[in-house]
This record gives sequence, C-alpha cells and structure tokens, in this order.
Amino acid sequence: MNGAESLLNTLSNAGVEMCFTNPGTSEMHFVAALDEVEGMRCVLCLFEGVISGAADGYARMARKPASTLLHLGPGLGNALANVHNAKKGCVPMVNIVGDHATYHLEYDAPLTSDIEGIAGPVSHWVYTSQKPEDIARDGAEAVKQAGRNKIATLMLPADVSWGDNPNGAAASHPVAALSQVPSPMVEEAAKRLRAAAKPVIMIGGGAELTVERGLLASRIAKACGAQLYTDVFPSRVARGAGTAVMERLPYLAEMAVDSLKDVDELVLIGAKAPVSFFAYPNVPSAIAPATCRTLPLATVDDDVDQLLAALSESVGVDGVDPEVHSLQISDRPTGNLDAGTAAMTIAHYLPEGAVIVDEAITSGLAVAPLTATARSHDWLNQTGGSIGWGLPAAVGAALACPDRKVVALEGDGSAMYTIQALWTMAREDLDVTVVIFNNQKYSILEIEFARTGARGGVPGPNAASTLDIGSPNMDFVAMARGMGVEASRATTAEEFNAQFEAAMAGRGPHLIDALVPSLSG
Repeated sequence: MNGAESLLNTLSNAGVEMCFTNPGTSEMHFVAALDEVEGMRCVLCLFEGVISGAADGYARMARKPASTLLHLGPGLGNALANVHNAKKGCVPMVNIVGDHATYHLEYDAPLTSDIEGIAGPVSHWVYTSQKPEDIARDGAEAVKQAGRNKIATLMLPADVSWGDNPNGAAASHPVAALSQVPSPMVEEAAKRLRAAAKPVIMIGGGAELTVERGLLASRIAKACGAQLYTDVFPSRVARGAGTAVMERLPYLAEMAVDSLKDVDELVLIGAKAPVSFFAYPNVPSAIAPATCRTLPLATVDDDVDQLLAALSESVGVDGVDPEVHSLQISDRPTGNLDAGTAAMTIAHYLPEGAVIVDEAITSGLAVAPLTATARSHDWLNQTGGSIGWGLPAAVGAALACPDRKVVALEGDGSAMYTIQALWTMAREDLDVTVVIFNNQKYSILEIEFARTGARGGVPGPNAASTLDIGSPNMDFVAMARGMGVEASRATTAEEFNAQFEAAMAGRGPHLIDALVPSLSG
C-alpha cells in the first residue's frame, strides 16, 4: 500500500467521504488511489475557489468535513477566499495540498512555493508530511484537528504519496467532546438577564441554529424579557413555519447600532460581540453601546445544547411557549420584476425542506423576511465576506443532501467569481436552482461608496465605471447552457413565477437570469 492509498483509507475510515479536487502532476498517485480505495467520492471542480466553497457548503449540511485536494501553493492560493469564509463560519475542512517530492524542493522549480506560509492565515492546523510511513497517521491527525469547526491543511509531497507505507491506514481519532459551560457562569447569565432593563440574547456564528435550539432560546428570551437576535451572518439557520421568531442583526452598521442602542446586557451564545464590517467616518466600530455589558457565554467549542438546557432551567421556562412563525405563504406577484416581487415568488413556491444558499447581496435583502413564514427550510449565509461563495456552496449542499431542493440566490457580480460551479452542477446532475439577480452593477459597492463619504459620496465617471458591470451585459443564459445547465431569462413577475415554479417542480440544475433594477436605480 503506497502513501496515497493509506491516506485515502484513513480519511474514509474517519468519516471523510467527499473530496473536491482539481489535481495536478504532484497529486497523480492520490488520483490513482481513488480507483483502489473504496469509500471516497471525488468531485471535479474547474477552479479551486469552487473546490473550497463546495467543501464549505457540504460540511454545513453534512455536519462533518469534506476534503479538498489542491495543487501546490498556487492551487491553495486560488482556494483561499472560500477557505477564509469557512474559517470565519467555523466550518470544518480538511485540505490536502500536493507538493513537489521532498528531494525536488532544493531545485526551486517554477511551482515551488511556501505552502505552509500560504496556508497558515486561513488554517487552524498546518503540517507537512515527511515520510510515506507517516502520512496515514498525519491524515488521521488532520481530521482530528478539523473536528467540528476548524480548518486543517496537510501537505502531501509527491514521494510521500508514491512511496510504500508498510504501516497501512491509521486508526481514526474520536472527535473531542464539547466543553460544558460551568454552572456558575450559567447562573451569572441568568441573573444578569433577569436584572437588565433591556437584555439581548444573540446566538449564531458557528453555533448552528437548529429548530430545537431556536425554540428553546425563544422560551429563554421570553422568560427573562430579552430580545432574541442572531448575528448578521450565522452559518446555518432553520427557518420558516414552526421555527422560532428571531431578529437578525442588520448588516449596515448604522442600522445595527440603532437596533442595539438601548441594550444594557448582551449575552452571546456561539456568536462574537458584533462589530461593523468596515470602518466608516463617524460610525463606531463596536455595535453595542459603551454602556452595555457583554457576556460571552459560549463559544463554538462549547456544548450549546447543554448550555441552553441549563440556562432554561435557571431562568425558569415552565409554562413559557416560544414565539413561533406560523405558515403564511406570499401571494404570486404580477407586473414588474424587481427584488421584492422575486422574493414573493420564491417564498410562494419554496418547497418543504429546501436549502437556501444566500449570496444575493443587495437584491436578496427582501427574500429573508418573506421566507420567514414560508415552508420550513435551512438557510446558509455567506460568513466571511469574500464573494464567490454562493454557487460552490450550493454544489456542496446538494451533494450532502441529494433529496433536498437547493436554491442559490446569487448576485450577478459575485456569480462571476466562481461561475465554473455551474459545470459541476451539470456534471453531477445536482438539484440546484440558481437565481441570478442581474442588475448589471456592483450595487453593494455603490451603497458602500456613498457610506464611506469618498468624493462626497458621489462617484465620478472613472469611479462609476468600476461599479458598473454592464457594457457588455453578461448573458447568464448562454453561460449556463454552455456548461450544460438548463437556463431561462425572466423580465416580468409573471415570467419569473412560471420559471421558478417549473424549477421547483422539476429536478436537476436550472438557472434563472432575473433582470432586476438595482437598489440605487
């Protein structure tokens, strides 16, 4: 058994069953091992940013890491944006990065690079295997280090891959138990929540918001008179009919500051203290007021279910019912197609158990409130701010949940970062419906230009040209069909109704190019 075969066996035995890849020469023995080792599904992607984004979406829905197979430092570099998003979202990932043979490094061949230096800023654990005899052990350690919410990056030199490993596959390590939140800390939180004039419980970040967690958190908040918030972009949230009513902290710093302006006690569960995404003149970086006390009650390494159970007992939730969304289906819109009417259509036809992947940026702002009372579904958010995540994440989500409809809400600008994901959707025949909100602008940047006060908030002709992605206008129908995805274009609400209804009733990949006006006109 060579090193690559022992590594693949080890990953599979540890429950890592999905590998997203675009391999090169140094990874050929790993690729060959795919025909010798059972238990690993390998999915080809045409760009490394699709690989890492797909691994992110898969892990969120499968609740376990996928592996990536990347080609040396440049391949890892191409994947970094979505590895960054996964790290910020506390999503586990095992990156296998091929490297030159150990004895070849001294020659500084064209692809030689400092892979550990590239991996370090976006990884919790980085290691280069040195011998074929050790690679299986190192692979088991990588899966252990990734755990539930970490990024592990393991370098696989070519000679370590092709060399003989007499030790064979390594035993997997049990995932470390989640930490228990101490009782005194729980009691302190309960005491502070009861005593506060306007307390807020904020839950989210890397703490997945399941239906059960949301309902219990709602009962706790109601029992102690607190408002219940999620942070701006929680990784995964159960939403729709039957789920708890929770406010989502606004993205715009000014609105977020206003939302929390009177809060005197902020208890954080899996979330960090909220801050503005960027610095703006005369806008505070910290969202909560300076007079507010903040209690980080649980991190992503803590047992959130244990905490919520203990906190519910401490505050006393007997006889307290959660505030729950009832089923209220939006009407079918008519007339002009814009972000609002498209949102009504999506909320009307969204099937039970769907997965929404949201990278619609400005055009998606209307979808979240309208789908809050739609049929129950999961919602995945873009956690790290680096665009080009949505289409790949939809690939991963669909592979993790092949029996669930995946709806990818995508901005036209962000779609172009990883448009190659459409090809993988077609190749794997994934049940993904992509809605491109096509306003031919970087609309979010027009808003941000005004908010920063640059040039008085009004771009001149040169600046405006960098925010406009028309001229030529992009033909997403042609692009999708060119990669094997059925596609259509909607210019009215009636057209969008018909196309989205058909996509929800059918199966397989479909793209709808929805021509909508930008928020800025």
